[in-house]
Order: sequence, then structure tokens, then C-alpha cells
Amino acid sequence: MSSSAERFKTLDLVYIAVFAVLIAVCSWISIPTTVPFTLQVFAVFLALDVLGGKRGTMAILVYILLGAAGVPVFAGFSAGIHVLLGTTGGYIVGLLLAGVLYWILERLVEKNRWFRLVVMLLGLVICYAFGTLWFIVAYGRSAEPVGILTALGWCVFPFIIPDLIKIALAFTLGPRIRKAAQIR
Repeated sequence: MSSSAERFKTLDLVYIAVFAVLIAVCSWISIPTTVPFTLQVFAVFLALDVLGGKRGTMAILVYILLGAAGVPVFAGFSAGIHVLLGTTGGYIVGLLLAGVLYWILERLVEKNRWFRLVVMLLGLVICYAFGTLWFIVAYGRSAEPVGILTALGWCVFPFIIPDLIKIALAFTLGPRIRKAAQIR
């Protein structure tokens, strides 16, 4: 294997690790509610924008696997499979689905400025949809059945404006970070 190919793979691993850590740190910055307000969405979409779909999705996956293995990377310094199987786990897994969507679409569509924004917004919708369905099932098992409008009122509606601001910030900072760090 050539030296440049090894360097590229090493850099990929470093980028993935750095952004997995960034996602964790941004998850720790939280305001506890039914679904905690965190900067996790910002870090996830920044990872996708800076690293691209493949490496960004890998960073999200590493973050989730670290949490599942017991490293306290989730909101409130929590960790474990029980978090992923709990009421907020669907939103965490939904972020991975947003990454997969970004990865797939960037391979099918020419990636430009507006593509990035639209795919981030679609990813957020996927995260909300998957997370809310998961929440309804998990909450119903642990407490009492809850309707879709109640779940949306607790878990989505309060987050729309803050999450749109986080996406706008990731959308604005992503190209600047990619250029400054010379990430291809």
C-alpha cells in the first residue's frame, strides 16, 4: 500500500474519532427535559458537512457504539444499551439514519451548497420521525400509552427552532472548517 493511501486512511480514522468526541462533548452540554436539549444535532450535522456522508456517518456510529459499550457519551453523561432502548434512544439512532441518508444522497446527487442544507433538513425530519415512533413505543412500555400529538409536543415541537438554528450553524461553519483543516 502506498504511503499516501495509508496516510489517507489514518487521517480518516483521526477525523472520525475527533468528530465522535465532538458529538459526545456536544451531547454533554444539555438542558434536561423529557428529551434533553443538547448540541448533539449541531455536532452530527457539522460532522456530516465537514467529513462527508461516509466519514460523518462513521463518526456518528462510533459515538453510538461508545455509548452502547458504557462510555458516558450520551446526554447527562449517560451510557449503555438501556439508553438506546429507552425513550430517547430513537432520536440517537435517528441521527445515524440521518447520516446514512446524507451518505446515500451525496452519492446519487451532485453535492452543492443547497444539497447540503436540504439533506440536513431531511435528516432532521428522519430523526424526528424515527425518534418519535420509538418514544411512543418505549414510553408506552415503561409508563402508559401516549398519542402521537402528545409525543410530538414533548419531543419535537419544542426542538424545531433550536435544531434549525443548530443546522444553520453547522451549514455555515462546515465549509469554513473543511477549508481551514484542508479536509477533502
